[in-house]
Amino acid sequence: MKTIILLIISNVFMTIAWYGHLRYKESPLIKVIVISWFIAFAEYCFQVPANRIGHYQFSAAQLKTIQEVITLVVFCIFSAVYLKEELKWNYLVGFTMMVGAVFFIFKKW
Repeated sequence: MKTIILLIISNVFMTIAWYGHLRYKESPLIKVIVISWFIAFAEYCFQVPANRIGHYQFSAAQLKTIQEVITLVVFCIFSAVYLKEELKWNYLVGFTMMVGAVFFIFKKW
C-alpha cells in the first residue's frame, strides 16, 4: 500500500509539472520549464522510493503498469478539474482499453 500511495503523490506532482502550465500560456517558456523542473524534482522524491519499495513485491513491468494506471486516473481528474476540459467518451474508452492491459501484466501464466 505504501508503494501505491507514493505513486499517487508522485503522479500528482508529475501531472502538475507536465500540464499545469497550460493555463498560463502567456508565461515565458523558459520560466515554465524551470518551474516544471522544480516540480518534477518533487515528483522524483516520491517516485524513486515508490519503485525501490515496490520492487520487493512487484516486477518492474508490474510497477510501470501500476504507475500508468495511476497516471491515467490522476490525469483525468486534473484535466476535468484544473484545466476544465471535457472528458469525452472516446478518451474514456481509450483509457479503459489501456487499463485492460493490466489483466495481461498481472495474470499468472
